[in-house]
Amino acid sequence: MKSITLENISKSYQKSEFAVKNVNFKAEEGEFVILVGPSGCGKSTILKMIAGLEEITEGKLYFDDRLMNSATPAERNIGMVFQNYALYPHLNVFDNIAFPLSIKKTAKNIIREKVTATAKMLGLEDYLDKKPKHLSGGQRQRVALGRAIVREPDVFLFDEPLSNLDAKLRVQMRTEIVNLHRKFGATSIYVTHDQTEAMTMGDKLIVMNDGEIMQVGTPKEIYEAPQNIFTASFLGNPQINLFDGTLTGNVFKFNAESTGIQLPEKATSSDYSEKATLGIRPEFLQTTTSDENSIATKIINIEYLGHEKLLYFDFGGLKCLRQNADSAYSVGDKIRISPDRNKIILFDQNGNRL
Repeated sequence: MKSITLENISKSYQKSEFAVKNVNFKAEEGEFVILVGPSGCGKSTILKMIAGLEEITEGKLYFDDRLMNSATPAERNIGMVFQNYALYPHLNVFDNIAFPLSIKKTAKNIIREKVTATAKMLGLEDYLDKKPKHLSGGQRQRVALGRAIVREPDVFLFDEPLSNLDAKLRVQMRTEIVNLHRKFGATSIYVTHDQTEAMTMGDKLIVMNDGEIMQVGTPKEIYEAPQNIFTASFLGNPQINLFDGTLTGNVFKFNAESTGIQLPEKATSSDYSEKATLGIRPEFLQTTTSDENSIATKIINIEYLGHEKLLYFDFGGLKCLRQNADSAYSVGDKIRISPDRNKIILFDQNGNRL
């Protein structure tokens, strides 16, 4: 197992344009780190630089204390699992899993022993003579995992490995990958744009946007204490509700006519009066009959999810709150909405948390 450290890493394909800008983070030995962000934010580029598949433009990459900028992919002892499986169609499952050992000219009896054990672990022992075209998407992904595992790497790198699977298989494979990580304990870096994968799988999340790190922390830390509007909006389904307004001392006003929300304690000095954004998760909004610390609105849509309902209303843009599945509200009902004031998150006019 290795720790992985990125110091001021940047990647540029053209002199003035950076796909990755000054990235700094450390994946501790045995840690499961998730790089999460929208498509094109630079997360896969970072993974390829760690793997040695992309050249680093600026900065330093370390495995433990060893500088790896010039190391070849073979010297890094990495197991990589790709989005498209990258299986050899002309080889059967056994030979696909065995491929990293075969090219190293490992003894045939050792290859058979390792492949057989790996296939049994992944539930592939009955498919060893089949070609990839005869396998389901989940089985192909297991073969790709097996090929990475059989190398006994110091580091596992996952590049959106579940994005081609249906919803049921994604849930199953999430659990299998996490269990494999616990079994082997290898340092793992996992790239995804799927917030559910990020929240449920990682020890540490690194939220990225436009080639830069927005925030690093545990899933709980980032969900409950986002440091900027981007991070707050990217993680959470439905998204966090954001209300633009003005903050004066401990009073947030949605507009000049509103009475405003009294915050539980002063967010700023009493003479502060600036534009701000109030953030509140849907689970921390509730309906109320009181005029105090509430806003009047109307339900414009309801989504029934079995265990709960999502009530949507328009207040400077589409907003949402969660309700019990048996709530009696209907589309068109006029309601008042009140936030749990202890769960409010305030952002300044630049989008950073106050």
